[in-house]
Amino acid sequence: MNVRNGFGGLAASCLLLFSTAGAGAEVPCGGGFPAFVDALKAEAAADGFSAVEIDGFFATVTLDPDVIERDRNQGIFRKSFIEFSKLVMQEYRILWSAEFEREHRGIFDLVEARFGAPRGVLLSFLALETDFGKVQGSHNTLNSLVTLAHDCRRPDLFRPHVFAALELYRRGDFDPGSTVGAWAGEIGMIQMLPGDIVEFGQDGDGDGRIDLRNSVADALMTAGKVLSEIGWRPGEPWLIEVSVPAGLNWADTGLGSEKTVAGWLEQGVRVRGGNKPDQELSASILLPHGRDGPAFLAFANYRLYFEWNQSFVYATTSAFFATLLSGRPMYLDGNPPPPLSGDEIIALQRELSRLGHDIGAVDGIAGKLTRAAVKAEQLRLGLPADEWPDKELLNRLNI
Repeated sequence: MNVRNGFGGLAASCLLLFSTAGAGAEVPCGGGFPAFVDALKAEAAADGFSAVEIDGFFATVTLDPDVIERDRNQGIFRKSFIEFSKLVMQEYRILWSAEFEREHRGIFDLVEARFGAPRGVLLSFLALETDFGKVQGSHNTLNSLVTLAHDCRRPDLFRPHVFAALELYRRGDFDPGSTVGAWAGEIGMIQMLPGDIVEFGQDGDGDGRIDLRNSVADALMTAGKVLSEIGWRPGEPWLIEVSVPAGLNWADTGLGSEKTVAGWLEQGVRVRGGNKPDQELSASILLPHGRDGPAFLAFANYRLYFEWNQSFVYATTSAFFATLLSGRPMYLDGNPPPPLSGDEIIALQRELSRLGHDIGAVDGIAGKLTRAAVKAEQLRLGLPADEWPDKELLNRLNI
């Protein structure tokens, strides 16, 4: 993928869909596509939509095979944090962030005052999702949503967004023929799904519409509303780089344990490149590449990134980019062991699953569940429990 062309829909497969039914719900899928659409129409009628609304909304819907192909092929998520973050945090995005903030400073001020959403966090989302609205995707949104609802891999996630899009159509905020976005149905500068727009959408410019594709005010206000609703703590940090001593108890690191900032400082952890945060705040030590790579204090606000996106690498990259755009220095790479290949991660995941660990899907992605299982095995085997899957762990597990 050409980074310069933006990342609209990059995070689609891992996005947490705020307003959908619970994962795993029994929902109809598959079969002939025309019959499937007819069933959607019948459900819409039962929900109170008029025949005129239903016919107008579904008039042009078609199955999009490209959506299914993209859903099945997402190798970008197999990159490590250092690989992925260096790929996307390019100089041009940093420059564009500064220009965008200057141009829209008044709106950022309003969003921060109303929702407590820091501009660095908002800028990071805008940069990584759509390059500040420059690349919002070219897939017909309705076709994408209905295609993914018809597909039986994750229909429970996407079917509710079909009806949410119908609600937006009823309000005049969605054109089924011309609304385009990411391949997985996200719309606008911050790439939100229709159900989330219905629930959180804000009319930031006061024109009576919610237009996340063309209105910066609407997009920023909506992003601020989302952050506020999922529990963002105004005035508190999210991710701060630190150095860690060689003698730190690695079992205390990771998102499964916390100490106060004061407690970490007492153990030799040192904040890099800025003032120390409130020492009474609780934080975890996050080691994306293990004990020899970059190290961060991860606060409660960092954990909210997983409400926006479930990918560990994407969430951590977005959080650090927000830190960088807020004036902190670039992180130090350190000297970590090289990451395992995708095939090695798959082999590791299969072994971890055989040993009884819940690692989710065997997909070659070392996400939160896989890292937690790695830590458990490191503890069992007497290895440094820093959650980083490496050759030594593979060897000890006879993989």
